[in-house]
This record gives sequence, C-alpha cells and structure tokens, in this order.
Amino acid sequence: MRIVFVLFEANLTGGVRTVATYARLLKKRGHQVTVISTPPPARSLKSRLKSVILGRGWPRIPPPPPSHLDDAGVEHRRLERFRPVADRDVPDADVVIATWWLTAEWVAALSPRKGAKVHFIQGDEAVLPYQPKSRIEATWRLPFRRIVCSNWLLGLARNRYGDDGAACVPNGVDLEQFSVPPRTKQARPTVGFLYYDTWMKGCDVAVAAYQLAARRLAGLHLLSFGILPVNEAAPLPTHSEFILRPSQRRIAELYASCDAWLWPSREEGFGLPILEAMACRTPVIACPAGAAPELLAGGGGILLPSAEPQAMARAIEELTSLAPAAWREISDQAHACALRHDWAESARLFEAELEAARQAGIH
Repeated sequence: MRIVFVLFEANLTGGVRTVATYARLLKKRGHQVTVISTPPPARSLKSRLKSVILGRGWPRIPPPPPSHLDDAGVEHRRLERFRPVADRDVPDADVVIATWWLTAEWVAALSPRKGAKVHFIQGDEAVLPYQPKSRIEATWRLPFRRIVCSNWLLGLARNRYGDDGAACVPNGVDLEQFSVPPRTKQARPTVGFLYYDTWMKGCDVAVAAYQLAARRLAGLHLLSFGILPVNEAAPLPTHSEFILRPSQRRIAELYASCDAWLWPSREEGFGLPILEAMACRTPVIACPAGAAPELLAGGGGILLPSAEPQAMARAIEELTSLAPAAWREISDQAHACALRHDWAESARLFEAELEAARQAGIH
C-alpha cells in the first residue's frame, strides 16, 4: 500500500514516537510510507513587535525541532510554514491517516485520490486545555475509519460518539531497545517518573508521593527525565536527579535503575512508558489512566484507585520494602507483560486496519 501519515508537528513527544514507529515498521513490511508534518505555528505579529520593542530584534524563524522521525528511515516532508495540509502536499495514496483533531479536518478536505481516510486517535483531545471541544467532537462524526490505542478509548468511541466500527490496536514496545537481564532491587531504594510540567501528566502527584514516602524510607532516591527543562512552576525536590533528553539507550538504563516506575498521569491515551519500564523489569505504580488498568491486570506493579499522592506513597513503600525474592517475582511479571506487547504484532494489526479501510474505500 501507499500510506501517508499527516502530523500536526514532528517532535519528541510519545504520540509522534508511536507514529514514527508505525511508519518505520510498515515500510519494513513492504509498504511505501510518507509522513507529512507542519512546523510549529509562527509567533503572532503582536509577539514579534513586542520582541522588537524590548530590544531583542525581529525574531528569527527557529530551525526544525528534533523529532522521532529523524532516524525513522521513512520519507518525511515538512511544510515550509504552518498551514493546512492540502492536496498539493500529499502524494496520491491508498490510505491517508490523520493523527490529531486538526489534521483530521485537513484530511477530510483531501480528494479521494489521496487515499481512504483513517483517523488514528491516541487520546481524548477534547479534555486538553486550550483546545476547541466542539471542533474536536465534530471530527468524531467525520466518515473515517478510526483506530484507537487502548480499550478505554474504544469505549469512548462507542459510548460517547456511537462509532461501533472503531478498532483498538494497542501500542507495543521495542523489546530490543528496552531489554535488560533479570536483576534485583537497587542498593539504594529508587523510584522514577517521566517529567512533564502539565497538570494532566501528574508531576505534582509523583513529587508529593515521593516526599511522603521519603519521610519513612531512609535514602529514597527520585530520578526523572523529560524532553523539556524543569519548569519553575512544577519543580522537582532539591536532591532529585533530572536528565534532559537522554539518549534512547540511556532511557532503558534509567528505567532499569529504579525499583518502581511511577505513572501519575490524570489523563492519558495509552501510556507507553508503562510498557517501556516493564520491559526493563521495573514494576510500575500507576494511576488508572490510559492503558494502565489493562497492562497491570496480570501483575507487574500496583494500580492505584486514583491520582492521589497518599496512595502512591503507600505503594512506593510497599514495593521498595519487599524482600528481594518477592520484588523479583513482580519484576518478572512486569517483563512478561511487556513480552506480550511486541511492536511487530501491533504493526501487523495496524496494517490490517489500513487494508480494511482501503478495501472499504472511505473517502
């Protein structure tokens, strides 16, 4: 098949990583894959004039940000400026895939020769701050074939939007990149989490839980990493360890250096770091967001009833205080869960949904 993904912006977020992974694996399976993205929106005229008034000069157009597509090995066409993707930007294809509500509006306007229209949905975009809820909800009524990445999103599609034709293709994990041998607990009890400064990601929950647990666990260490520097509005504890944009190899080492990985997200589409930590044999303490309930159903960590620091702190104490053999059992359960979520199988299922859209001719 000739397959086109339409991205809002190519960057280092988890959603873009998932798209890049599917693009790479679909190409490996023999398909012709193109990814089209826009640069970030330009600063407003008011903002640029303010820069001049403040003596900073007329702001230059920044270079393209790094993204997970940089080394995906697929054709990536980045538009010259932020604007809607149009027919002239898209090669004729068998399937064209929207990956965000705004790109769904753009894809809906493309001509039939650009391919059958698919919407790949990785989260409930209507709950995100500063997003137009009515326009997002309208994209669910477009005549697309929809692919979601978790069972709760499948329920959203069916129960809120009445789309009984949506299909769930769960994300996978790179079992070569995120792979470590069986191991024991750390000499110093250590927990980690992925840092974001947005409320929905629950950084405040993880920090508060760590501070509560540290009062009762001598020497408890906290580490985190992220794609952006720590925001003063969402600080980390003074003695914690933060790594900015670690290499992919280093990320696996960070997961494996923890006795428990914290997943404090309040809202999530899937939660790929849960699987990545599990593949590195690290038990996960997760709030019930995204795919956490299904991923932890067979063990491998602790599923919390809500995004609440006291419950997470108790779970930290429980996991880090386990005897080595008991901790190793949970570590092995986590690894077994990851083994059931190979990206190769996810790519096969994703491919099957694209082929079904092509045959149905949804234009």
